[in-house]
Amino acid sequence: MKKRIAILGSTGSIGTQALEVIRLHPDDFTVEVLTARKNADLLIRQATEFKPDSVVIGDDKLYSTVFDALDPLDIKVYAGEDSLWQIVENNSIDLVLVALVGFAGLKPTLKAIEAGKTVAIANKETLVVAGELVTQLAKEKGVNIYPVDSEHSAIFQCLAGEYQNPVEKIYLTASGGPFRGKNREFLSNVQKEAALKHPNWKMGCKVTIDSASLMNKGLEVIEARWLFGLKPEQIDIIVHPQSIIHSLIQFEDGALKAQMGLPDMKLPIMYALSYPYRLKSDFPRFNFVDFPELTFEKPDTENFRNLSLAYEALKQGGNMPCILNAANEVVVNAFLHDKIGFLQMPEIIEKCMTSAYFIKKPTFADYLQTDREVRLMANKIL
Repeated sequence: MKKRIAILGSTGSIGTQALEVIRLHPDDFTVEVLTARKNADLLIRQATEFKPDSVVIGDDKLYSTVFDALDPLDIKVYAGEDSLWQIVENNSIDLVLVALVGFAGLKPTLKAIEAGKTVAIANKETLVVAGELVTQLAKEKGVNIYPVDSEHSAIFQCLAGEYQNPVEKIYLTASGGPFRGKNREFLSNVQKEAALKHPNWKMGCKVTIDSASLMNKGLEVIEARWLFGLKPEQIDIIVHPQSIIHSLIQFEDGALKAQMGLPDMKLPIMYALSYPYRLKSDFPRFNFVDFPELTFEKPDTENFRNLSLAYEALKQGGNMPCILNAANEVVVNAFLHDKIGFLQMPEIIEKCMTSAYFIKKPTFADYLQTDREVRLMANKIL
């Protein structure tokens, strides 16, 4: 039977690539739900091609535009955040791909888990903010969470068949971003246009800025802690500029196991959608001759302080990762709108981490309140 997919955030980078995968495998997948926040035009085009049962447009003002275009195709149209949370509970959905950006992914993910849906998660912020809550609920409901990030997918793939063998450490690889090797003087003058030019990956604006500041890698460390049940000291970062080795596991006997391939997000997306099977693809193949050298180096946490801040948030636990994430979302948006410089981002994040109210055992309501208060705090500092 075809696996019925709901894509939350279908017009973003991950969502559009997921649809490419589904387009290549029409006998294996069918699109049940598509959602977008504001990109009504692309949502309409996607729905016209894939004929989902339902679509959700987050912006209520765009409801009429989407409805008028899709009603003749007998596609149900909903609008608003409440619709997004409710749509994932539909019995016709087998797997929910959470490709939303930021804190917005948390509640739909929890709703999908509560409804017993398999979740493929490309929204790292959900596990950063409330990893303990999300993973505990998944355990209670017997729900599988499959990672879509290339690094976590690599760890997931390396763990196949190894679940009884204790992991000593994992290494998440990082490209180093567009500013690898640059000093503070250079970083103090960088503009968003340069930060958005990632050397290896094509991603959305927020993720690309996070990659340039190494916050993306910090968020991935926190995400890995919950996905794989690891301690902070078991998660290390290694800069690998070629982005061929996507991550590694080191076992207790000292053996290393890595997952390799060309940088292409469609591969981890397809693995998450098709797991436990691997589907045939015509994606470009890696050739060792084309990469005679694979290099590795330590991350520069002195000039890229966000990585250290993320480790500190992970060690403190509680709502501190939520504080980190909320402040980061505000400063990245400010940087993208030319309101602050590149080096001011970690400064403001650190101020929020030292000033916000710390809660050791937060509830879901605590996460919501923390997110609201820290956003106000960060904007006040701005």
